[in-house]
Amino acid sequence: SRSPSPRPNMPVRYFIMKSSNFQNIDISQQKGMWSTTPSNERKLNRAFSESSMVYLIFSVQGSGHFQGFARMASETGCEKSQDWGSAVFGGVFKVEWIQKEHIPFQFAHHLLNPWNDNKKVQ
Repeated sequence: SRSPSPRPNMPVRYFIMKSSNFQNIDISQQKGMWSTTPSNERKLNRAFSESSMVYLIFSVQGSGHFQGFARMASETGCEKSQDWGSAVFGGVFKVEWIQKEHIPFQFAHHLLNPWNDNKKVQ
């Protein structure tokens, strides 16, 4: 894995990471790692290699809030984590948490996603 440092003339990418529960967010914040499905891994690894920085914005499904955001600090490895307790997840990757705070979706309603029919970001 490489150290995350801004690379000029390369885009910054942002992803909303939905978690099924708060426990996964807590584990990530404590251990500085995340795991996701193999299809998401491919998207994230590509963004990590082609972007200057990849930011992950976390939200627990049904919470009505963002739980914070982190910077992707490595590509996904082959090592899996038992912390998530699900066979559907792939390998883990490092994340560096920047903000750990519950932010209501309504605070971001001015943000629209052009790749999702300009729907609100939440």
